[in-house]
Amino acid sequence: MNGSAEVIVIGAGAVGLSAAHYLRREGIETMVLDRGGELEGCSVQNAGLVVPSHIIPLAAPGVMRKGLQWMLDPESPFYVKLRLEASLLSWVWKFHRSATREHVRRSATILRDLCQGGLTRFRELEEAEGMDFGLRRRGLLMLFRTERGRASCLEEATLAREIGVEAELLEGAGLRKLEPGITFRATGGVYYPGDAHLSPSLFMEQMTRLVEKEGAAIRATSAVVGFEHAGQRITGVRTTDGLCEADHFVLAGGAWSPTLLRDLDLRLPLQPGKGYSATVSNPSHELTIPLILTEHHVAVTPFPQKIRFAGTMELAGYDLTINRRRVDAILKAVPRYIAGIGLPPEREVELWAGLRPCTPDGLPYIGRFRDYDNLLAATGHAMLGITMAPVTGNLVADLVTGRETEIELTALSPDRFR
Repeated sequence: MNGSAEVIVIGAGAVGLSAAHYLRREGIETMVLDRGGELEGCSVQNAGLVVPSHIIPLAAPGVMRKGLQWMLDPESPFYVKLRLEASLLSWVWKFHRSATREHVRRSATILRDLCQGGLTRFRELEEAEGMDFGLRRRGLLMLFRTERGRASCLEEATLAREIGVEAELLEGAGLRKLEPGITFRATGGVYYPGDAHLSPSLFMEQMTRLVEKEGAAIRATSAVVGFEHAGQRITGVRTTDGLCEADHFVLAGGAWSPTLLRDLDLRLPLQPGKGYSATVSNPSHELTIPLILTEHHVAVTPFPQKIRFAGTMELAGYDLTINRRRVDAILKAVPRYIAGIGLPPEREVELWAGLRPCTPDGLPYIGRFRDYDNLLAATGHAMLGITMAPVTGNLVADLVTGRETEIELTALSPDRFR
């Protein structure tokens, strides 16, 4: 089954569907291709956080040192499975080179603008399209238990305030006033009132319906297996259903993006970072504001009749098996910060593992490839895929139509490590 369109978007996750929406809004004929399985992917089972507060890139000072310290800890929040693979070794070296204070400061305003742009567009989707994906603007509370955690939170809050992100230190009565139904064991926290959260599964369901209603063709089980090209232009993609041709191609394949580029001889430094979540139905407590448990790097998100605990960053290749010790470490961290959380038996917890696309410097890839001028990257968002999905989709539409982009994209170029 062959096909054609003005633009082909490769990947039907949150970023790919957002790109299709903004392209269709411009009247551009769009086709979305996916290998299947997005309903089990990172776009659905993540923590659902929309976080302009997340201005610190993954590549930051001290992260590599912590990673080495945690190598032998099976319950650590960050783990690298060392393998003699050139792509991993190159990625680790680039990560090391990027993890500087100067890089953090340069990246903070870029991440702020992308994350704030995402939140703005989620609001627009609610208002203009009548969508309801459970967006709640209740902020985010980053809890800490130790002096080291407190210092880390305050350092991030200081930088946040410097670039215009509101942050407030809360301790004792301040915590109780914010969440009167919760008994905190944490010694304090930093509250970011500008953050929000949503139901990622509802967003994906409604975004799929919206894009189909707008006239985009979604081929949910057409896996891309290669490209056709002539000189510096891609002419088509070979899929399991046949050849599909277009004028422009958008790579939004998440963690699988580098594998799709192999026959173009393009190298995109990106590693799949496995994360886990455990979802509990009908929780016994009344949490209303999402939490980050700082020392354990665990996110806690309340949804209607559910609560989700998510965390870890495991660089172990394309392995999707669930390591129970890492899931247990996520769950065991929770009562250290909050009293009275009664976790149900294992059989009543919905477990999930997914792969986030992680770049060496913690910034996504958004922009054109130098070697193929009609191939655009929209990937590498790591843990911020949901937050940045709609703003990335709008940036893709800007690039395809030739408009000036709302955000300067030089630092996000897919060629920046060449």
